[in-house]
Amino acid sequence: MKSGKMLFAVAGMMVSILAVDASTHAASAQSSSSARPQTTASDVAPSVRNRTVPEKFQRRKVRFATNEAPGTIIVDTNNKFLYYVEGNNRATRYGIGVGREGFGWSGVVSIGRKSEWPTWTPPAEMRAREARRGIRLPVVMQGGPENPLGARAMYLYKGGRDTIFRIHGTNQPWTIGLNLSSGCIRMMNKDVEHLYARAAVGSKVVVIGPGSKPGDVAFEDRGLDIFRTIFGG
Repeated sequence: MKSGKMLFAVAGMMVSILAVDASTHAASAQSSSSARPQTTASDVAPSVRNRTVPEKFQRRKVRFATNEAPGTIIVDTNNKFLYYVEGNNRATRYGIGVGREGFGWSGVVSIGRKSEWPTWTPPAEMRAREARRGIRLPVVMQGGPENPLGARAMYLYKGGRDTIFRIHGTNQPWTIGLNLSSGCIRMMNKDVEHLYARAAVGSKVVVIGPGSKPGDVAFEDRGLDIFRTIFGG
């Protein structure tokens, strides 16, 4: 009798997850041109700063078809998802926050280095830009819970040179699913720690930005991997 109740509860949970995933999958087919421009983090209303991250941006194991090799990271900034390709039509999907209007970008880069609880060194142009808005940024900020880079950072390089863009955690989890950064890819701290443990230095990162075409990368998110979600693996 107890096992029957447990199976019923699991079935109910899966129906709920599938409903969320179905809406997520449908949304991923929409054009990026329908996305509304977002304001900067310092300008958002308290109601936005207090928002809960939507369920569709929680970490999921998904069925995933791509021509990219296992270990590749695909960043779909249009739909606010990052995929870690696992092979055998599998991937882990994470919700992300991305660049605000005018700060989106695309390209093929790689992880040049990694850091736990990283130091934040805002570029001079960022400090100058924010100063014009009356916001004074530090020259250097040591790692910790108050640091904007969060628990982990993966530094994105192109041709052996730092692009200044990162995949990193955040002390503002409410920004996940929004366009609020200066071009970096934000993740919830629990998710960036999960990705950090799997992604190696040198890993290929394909970033698909606003209005850009994927080019040689092809991928299809086929929705929740039910078997792995229930039984693991």
